[in-house]
Amino acid sequence: MPLLPVSLVVITHNEASNIARCLDSVPFAADKLVVDSGSEDETVAVAEAHGARVVHQPWLGFGPQRNFADTRAIHDWVLVLDADEFLSPELAAQLEAGLPALMTSDKAGAWLRRRTWLMGAPMRWYRPMVGERMARLYHRGRARWSDARVHESLRFDGEALEFTAPFNHADNPSLVHKQLKVLRYSELKALDWNDKGRPVRMWLAPLVYLASFIKDYLVRLAFLDGWRGFIIAQTAASYAVYKRMRYYEMQHNPASIDAAHRKLVRHELER
Repeated sequence: MPLLPVSLVVITHNEASNIARCLDSVPFAADKLVVDSGSEDETVAVAEAHGARVVHQPWLGFGPQRNFADTRAIHDWVLVLDADEFLSPELAAQLEAGLPALMTSDKAGAWLRRRTWLMGAPMRWYRPMVGERMARLYHRGRARWSDARVHESLRFDGEALEFTAPFNHADNPSLVHKQLKVLRYSELKALDWNDKGRPVRMWLAPLVYLASFIKDYLVRLAFLDGWRGFIIAQTAASYAVYKRMRYYEMQHNPASIDAAHRKLVRHELER
């Protein structure tokens, strides 16, 4: 497969078990960049062995870390993957064929579709995990990541194409990993709310839980994926409420912010 002037960018922290598959799934990228925030496993060595440049950058938050990574890419056209994501052969072929025309156009980028594997099998019905539409391919002069600590988004400054073949997401290897991620993401979201002075509104929490569960379990068809769908809907609803509880605690006990940070760092949940 010929190399194209595209930079594959991956941000990492202790991703030795995933990073090789991610990098190898993009054989056409002339530049492969890993921005690592202090991995203590073999992430850096594995990444370099699979053809990536590694830049070290202490953790800035998801949005700022991605914007920093853009400044270290060699090429203007950037493909972003997480370490636990990888292109399907079908999407790699589509990109190889379609990128030359895209890169000579004035478009800002392209939408890709993500397919998620959970508990060892692909989700088949739950809409956010079957063909989820995501902005991951872009010209760095025509797009920018939001500065959110978590749940960052890429904003196109112009029109974008869409590629239909999926890329794959190997979701958390266990529910333990998922719950630890929920703790970490909740902390980051609550900190964002704290910075902005958002109203607490704890009285909404029961309604938020119910609305979130119904949305995921029924509207987004999680129930068709059996017990895995129930687990996803329950986890999403619990996350929606827990981050509000954590923000309430920050408002009433500001000392909990530093205490929680120390605990998360100790358990390698925050970088």
